[in-house]
Amino acid sequence: MTTLLILAVLVLVAIAIWQMTKIFELSQIKAVDSQIANDTDNKYNGYLLFAFLVFIYGITIFSFWKYSKMLLPEAASAHGAEYDNLMLVSMAIIFFVQTITQALLHYFGYKYRGEEGKKALFYADNDRLEFIWTIIPVVVLAGLILWGLYTWTNIMDINDEDDPIVVELYAQQFNWTARYAGADNVLGGANVRMIDIDKANILGLDESDSYAMDDIIVKELHLPVGRKVNFKMRSQDVLHSAYMPHFRAQMNCVPGMTTQFSFTPTITTADMRNDADVMAKVERTNKIRAKKAAAGVENSDPWEFDYILLCNKICGKSHYNMQMKIIVEEEEEYNKWLAEQQTFSQSMVSVQ
Repeated sequence: MTTLLILAVLVLVAIAIWQMTKIFELSQIKAVDSQIANDTDNKYNGYLLFAFLVFIYGITIFSFWKYSKMLLPEAASAHGAEYDNLMLVSMAIIFFVQTITQALLHYFGYKYRGEEGKKALFYADNDRLEFIWTIIPVVVLAGLILWGLYTWTNIMDINDEDDPIVVELYAQQFNWTARYAGADNVLGGANVRMIDIDKANILGLDESDSYAMDDIIVKELHLPVGRKVNFKMRSQDVLHSAYMPHFRAQMNCVPGMTTQFSFTPTITTADMRNDADVMAKVERTNKIRAKKAAAGVENSDPWEFDYILLCNKICGKSHYNMQMKIIVEEEEEYNKWLAEQQTFSQSMVSVQ
């Protein structure tokens, strides 16, 4: 990355020097026609077009080679593969079209450059050509949009089939809180006006609602692998966004309303930690942290892979630090962990 930034700075400096020489030339007294491009100028500009074409292709290839390792690993949710396929096809079409159109744009810019005694010819209209370059993009875009809508409809089909776990993600500046529906698998009523820190009612649960009594409030999200999870999302203050990149899941948390998202985890945290690509990424990260530690930089301890919940909306000065650890485990381990947690009614009694 440092090398790329240095190259970019050098290119910008070269452009600045070139512009300064042009300004210097303009400051000199020349003939009236000195600013009219001649055949040599047009030829050089044509060559520069080709040079820029090579540059953008080169930087694209370099980026794929250098930074593809920074991409997310295999999707860890049931819907993630379909999401990734849609993204892959869309990007492939974009890069294919970009390659063809940019090559033609720069080639025609050179081929039809201005030349002495050469008269420009053009077609006022060409119905067949306009039909072709209109219909082809319409068909391709319509196909992508229909596929995207179908995928979105499947992902957003939130229902109670397959006996889902119900979990609330509660967002506030600048942290997350999770609430499990308890033994009845129904979340109790809640309202921000009912928040009472003195009574440990940090989410504003309705104490008169029997469904709220067995709810479990935690600061670390545990999910059983292969089990569907229906998420209910609320915000206490401003607009947040619950973003779980490894599960290809994101939904806004809007003050005053409840939003929903659903997915089924397919890979445990332990299995993901044993994945070769993930292990390589962790190793690279720890090498960087070791260098920072040697240089006396804080927060450079060794790192181990974890799923994570992030806020993907800029929500204030500590937005960058708004995250929660997610642990995906076997259902037996999940049930054991859940049984160890206090219910809302138990926490109320312990406070009293």
